[in-house]
Amino acid sequence: MAGIETFGTTAAGRDVQKITLRAGDLTASVLTWGAVLQSVRLAGVGYDLTQGSDRLADYEGDMRYHGSLIAPVVNRLTDAKAPVAGVIHGFEANFNGQHCLHSGAAGTHLKVWDLVSATETQAVLALDLADGEGGFPGNRRVEVRFSLHAPATLRMEVAVTSDKPTIWNAANHSYWNLDGTEGWAGHRLRIAAAHYLPTDSDFIPTGQILPVAAGDHDFRAGKVIAPHQPDLDNCYCLGTTPEPLREVLWLTGASGVKMTVATTEAGVQVYDGRHAVRPGHSAFEGVAIETQGWPDAPNQAGFPSIDLTAGETRVQITEWRFGA
Repeated sequence: MAGIETFGTTAAGRDVQKITLRAGDLTASVLTWGAVLQSVRLAGVGYDLTQGSDRLADYEGDMRYHGSLIAPVVNRLTDAKAPVAGVIHGFEANFNGQHCLHSGAAGTHLKVWDLVSATETQAVLALDLADGEGGFPGNRRVEVRFSLHAPATLRMEVAVTSDKPTIWNAANHSYWNLDGTEGWAGHRLRIAAAHYLPTDSDFIPTGQILPVAAGDHDFRAGKVIAPHQPDLDNCYCLGTTPEPLREVLWLTGASGVKMTVATTEAGVQVYDGRHAVRPGHSAFEGVAIETQGWPDAPNQAGFPSIDLTAGETRVQITEWRFGA
C-alpha cells in the first residue's frame, strides 16, 4: 500500500494528505492540496530533485504554484477574458490588475482534492469544478493519476470532462534542480522545438511564432544555461495539436543527474524562477518545466485551440524519466 499520512490543515480547516509512492529507483510524494508533486527522490542521490516544502502554509502562500497542477487554464489570458463557444467570458484579473494568471483564485492549485485510490505505485486524485466558478463555464470533473514505473519514470495523466463547452489547459508547475544546489546555473537544457512564442512586457504572447534558429532560444542541440542568458519565461512549440507521447525536453545537472520529459502536449513553458522564491531560499533556485497547450490560445488567432466540448474527455500525459 501507498504511505498515506496527514500533511497539515489548511487555513480554512481542511485536512490535507500526503501520499508517498515507490517503484524501482524512485520515491515520489503527492499532496491532496493542489495535487502538488511535493517530492521526487532518486536512489543514490542524496537530495530532492524538485523544489518542495514540508509546510502546508508555504503552499497556501508564496509557494502556491510550486509543484501544483494548475487548471482550468494555466498561464495568462489577455485582459482576463476569452471567447468560449462564441461568448466572451471574464475571469479574475489577478496579474498586474489586468490579466488572468493561472486561473486566479478558482485555480485547482488552491483546492483540496479527493483521494480516490492509492497503491504502492500510484495515486488517483479527483476534483469537481462548478459551472461559472472563476468565470469558467461547465461543471467539470478532473482526475489526475500519478504513477511510478521502474526503473525511474514518473507518469502523470490528467483527464477532464465538462457538461458545457469550456476552455482547458492544465499543467504541472514543478520547479526542478538536479544538483541539490541553491541555483540551477550550470544545468544543460535541450528542447525539441524549432519555434517559440515571444512575449510582451506582461509576459503575454505577442502572437508571433518565431524560429529559434541561431538565437538565444535555440536549445535543439542542448546548451548550458545561466540566469538572464536569456531570461526564460516562454512557450516552446512542440507541435500544433496534441500528439502521442514523445520525448521533448532533456535537463542534465552538473552532477550528472538527468531528467527526460515526454508529453502529449503541443507546448512546453520554461520559466527560470526569477520570482519563485521559497522561504529561506533565493531566486533562480529551480527551473519550471510546464507541458501544456500554447498560452493565451483563445485570444490568439492561429494558436492551437484549447476548447473542450461538452461530453468530451480530454487526457493529457506527461512523463519524467530520471537517471544518474
